[in-house]
Amino acid sequence: MMTRRQRIIKLLEERDYSPSELALALGIRGRDTKRTILEDLKAIQKTLKREGKILLIKPAECRKCGFVFQPEIKIPSRCPHCKSEWIEEPRFKIEPK
Repeated sequence: MMTRRQRIIKLLEERDYSPSELALALGIRGRDTKRTILEDLKAIQKTLKREGKILLIKPAECRKCGFVFQPEIKIPSRCPHCKSEWIEEPRFKIEPK
C-alpha cells in the first residue's frame, strides 16, 4: 500500500496537476484539502532533491488581468494588481534533473 505522498509523486511523474486535481485524483475531501496537498508538495520537494528529481511549478495566474505570481507552493487568494479572486491554481510536475 502506497502512502498519500508516494501516490502524489507517482501522479506528478506522469503529468502536471493542480492541487485541486490532485485532491480529486486521490479522493481527498474536506475543508483543509488544498492545505494538506500543499504541505505534502513541500515535503515531496525536499525528498526529490535526494533522488535527483525536481518539482516543476507553473505559477498561479490571475484570470482577469493575466498577472503571473511567483512560482511557489502556494495558492494566492487575490491578485495584487486588480484585486480579483479569480486565480488559476499553480500546476506541478516531477521531472528528472
